[in-house]
Amino acid sequence: MGMGTSTFIIRWINFLTMLLAITIIIFGVWMSTHHDNCRRSLTLPVLGLGALIFIISIIGFLGALKNNTILLWIYLIMLCLVLVAILVFTVLAFIITNNGSGHSVAGLRYKEYQLKDYSSWFLNHLNNPENWKRLKSCLVKSEDCNNLSKKYKTLKQFKSAKLTPIEAGCCRPPFECGYPVVNASYYDLSFHPTSSNKDCKLYKNSRAVKCYNCDSCKAGVAQYMKIEWRVVAIFNLILFVVLSIVYFVGCCARRNAARSRSKI
Repeated sequence: MGMGTSTFIIRWINFLTMLLAITIIIFGVWMSTHHDNCRRSLTLPVLGLGALIFIISIIGFLGALKNNTILLWIYLIMLCLVLVAILVFTVLAFIITNNGSGHSVAGLRYKEYQLKDYSSWFLNHLNNPENWKRLKSCLVKSEDCNNLSKKYKTLKQFKSAKLTPIEAGCCRPPFECGYPVVNASYYDLSFHPTSSNKDCKLYKNSRAVKCYNCDSCKAGVAQYMKIEWRVVAIFNLILFVVLSIVYFVGCCARRNAARSRSKI
């Protein structure tokens, strides 16, 4: 690859990624202005990612603009570290999300989830009292459970609904409890469950309680996180390929810059 071509590509790629980084930082600042703890917990990672991309991009842009081998070396080293970090995270994400899947229930279109099916990382994270306290407050504020009766106005609609993992695990008692359904958000708890599942006793019709203390709710959150992590892992694979190409072009630009310096 010629010197002019490689440096031109590096300049424009890093100019575009600088704009992307600024967008990410603005989004992180916007998130920090919200009082929702669920969103605010993601503020620092988002701001950190935006800042890191901006710093790497501006170093690469200046290095290619000025044909500076030192800046290009710094750029390549930082980009290499990012590539390694992405690769490690992606492999770990696939390992962590390898276990766990729903169990089909006769007569229902959705699945139920059991916490024991998931990896030890999910078990440790969700069974940590502080972590679960924060996650539970997010679930209560989301109003997903209380809105079920608005989404499904009849029992027929509710029984034929395809609930999300969180709705299936946190908004209703496990099917084995056998509580008669009054509506999508209310169960007849006067029925004595035959199941020994502790979640049957933990479920309450109260808006603030529901099954938020149940293992089935933690399993529903684990399944939701598993799906999200898989999406992120696939995105990271694509990002890894793209950044590897950028890294290759950067190596060409650094080598060409060194050659031009040696000729002076």
